[in-house]
Amino acid sequence: MTAHKYAVKKIGIIERYQEFLPVTDRTPIISLNEGNTPLILAEALPLELKLNNIRIYYKFEGLNPTGSFKDRGMTMAISKALEDHSKAVMCASTGNTSASAAAYASRCGLKCFVLIPEGKIAKGKLIQAYRYGAKVIMVKGNFDQALELVKGMTQDGQITLVNSINPFRIEGQKTGAFEVVDDLGDAPHYHAIPVGNAGNITAYWKGYQEYKRAGRSEVLPKMLGFQAAGAAPIVLGRPVEKPETIATAIRIGNPASWKGALSARDESGGLIDSVTDDEISWAYRFIAEREGVFAEPASAAAVAGVRKLAKKGFFLENTRIVITLTGSGLKDPDYALSFDDKIHTIEPTLDAVKRAVAGK
Repeated sequence: MTAHKYAVKKIGIIERYQEFLPVTDRTPIISLNEGNTPLILAEALPLELKLNNIRIYYKFEGLNPTGSFKDRGMTMAISKALEDHSKAVMCASTGNTSASAAAYASRCGLKCFVLIPEGKIAKGKLIQAYRYGAKVIMVKGNFDQALELVKGMTQDGQITLVNSINPFRIEGQKTGAFEVVDDLGDAPHYHAIPVGNAGNITAYWKGYQEYKRAGRSEVLPKMLGFQAAGAAPIVLGRPVEKPETIATAIRIGNPASWKGALSARDESGGLIDSVTDDEISWAYRFIAEREGVFAEPASAAAVAGVRKLAKKGFFLENTRIVITLTGSGLKDPDYALSFDDKIHTIEPTLDAVKRAVAGK
């Protein structure tokens, strides 16, 4: 069957933004057609927050191939690892990085080793890493300890480290900013984003700056980063030895891209703040139940942060806010089913259905 003459070739971020990325004709492009994620106009949130004449958009990265923004960086990291004749890659992960690394490694035949903190990873993400064929190793410790072990294992160059301290990860992730500008016609006035290992806020700021220098946009946004209160080392100004939060993807006590996050905050005139687990939980349910967007708890941290700032009158009228939703809600099924809304089993009769609908 021949392709329709008007069929559009779907391409990933490297092919789409090659002029802005450190690739050459010798770079093998390992892609799953990542990127091109939707910018969804929020309708319920501005009304809820009484933000008149302000448009809010969700950059929904949960629609990437493995369900998170990590795919943007991983297509670059794996492509460059293959270019350097690496035979294996390794990462520490709270979930999304492991899923992405495993998928892209399997795509090109590289071995993938994943170190995860014991009991601190959502099942949806753990299943992905296993099914994509990675060797998953559980560490009796937290993410930060796992990352130190990965650094040690990759020091001799035999195995390539693919966490966000790998500069090619940041290069790929900056394309999220390019897409925002391409869709809006210019950069937003504010960009809100969850902060865990801090690679994403670093990458978006880099992308916005590069697009402005290239004449693709006229303004730069204020970067607004949000950590979970129980895992807020940047806000506290010191590492957190035992980070705790329901938002497992940002349960990190010593971010690898700490300096990059501070630069993004200071150079953009933005801020980095924290939100509580209760605030995250409210935002998580709100965007699903009122906006129809199902994102993982870590994503909701940025929504919670926008809500927190809105209550303080932070946002100017006639402005635009973009909120990055970093991953799909399907990543964490246990948390999604942890609320009081239980499924009730009834008899297979019309009367039983009517009683259930009526709440009896």
